[in-house]
Amino acid sequence: MRAVFGLVLIAGIALAGFAVYMAKGYIDSTRNALAAAEANSGMIDSVEIFVSKTSVKYGDNLTAEDVRLVHWPRSSVPDGAYTVPTDLFPQGFDKPRAVLRSIEPGEAILKVKLTEAGEQAGLTSLLKPGQRAFTIEVDVSSGVSGFLRPGHSVDVYWTGRVQNSQRSAEVTKLIQSSLPLIAIDQSANEEVESSGIARTVTVAVSAQQVASLAQAQSTGRLSLSLVGSGDARTDEVIEVDQNALLGLTEVEAPLAVEEEKVCTIRTRRGAEVVEIEIPCTN
Repeated sequence: MRAVFGLVLIAGIALAGFAVYMAKGYIDSTRNALAAAEANSGMIDSVEIFVSKTSVKYGDNLTAEDVRLVHWPRSSVPDGAYTVPTDLFPQGFDKPRAVLRSIEPGEAILKVKLTEAGEQAGLTSLLKPGQRAFTIEVDVSSGVSGFLRPGHSVDVYWTGRVQNSQRSAEVTKLIQSSLPLIAIDQSANEEVESSGIARTVTVAVSAQQVASLAQAQSTGRLSLSLVGSGDARTDEVIEVDQNALLGLTEVEAPLAVEEEKVCTIRTRRGAEVVEIEIPCTN
């Protein structure tokens, strides 16, 4: 009797173990299937781009040790991102590139934040083909009270006296619109924190604009107006003179009335001298 009981107990334990084993296998297979389905449903198209491993600031050299490749959603790759090592370091991994704007760890490396290969950070690296750097003298009023920074855009106004046959008045006129600032005083760093008022600003312009600004600066006063972020260049003719500002009208000078010429001769009648009018012959 005891032997039968023992056999039944052993058989029961074996069946229970087998059931646990089968249940565990089913659970594991189900879990794996769910994980695979979830992975497939969330799969996105990605591409590898270079990001920064460390924090780099303006003027620092970016080396191969400062970057790494990460997967990035293809539809969200920012313009100017580097995906090919030879594009980022065309002169070789041992040739660094200078940083024009700060890049934080994990941030994508963009073309606008680096100089060209072999260039150092400076004004020449900020000029596009055909552009020239021109410096404008400013003060607390003409320089927007020290709020200007490299990377901003400004409108340039000229104030001076216009004198010709039609009018003579003080005139303020918009002569250049949305000029990009590339330096304040002697700094081209966009992130510099200035505590004083700038004495000069440098803009990137064409050779023709350099001539116009030089002429304007030598014949009058230049003032700058900060352009809002995202604002477009304006082609509107803007000019205000002193008379229009004060609501005055120019008074025409009265025409001179030519006096009639009178010709006379003098004759003596005894002790008296008499003047007699005669027709003028000339």
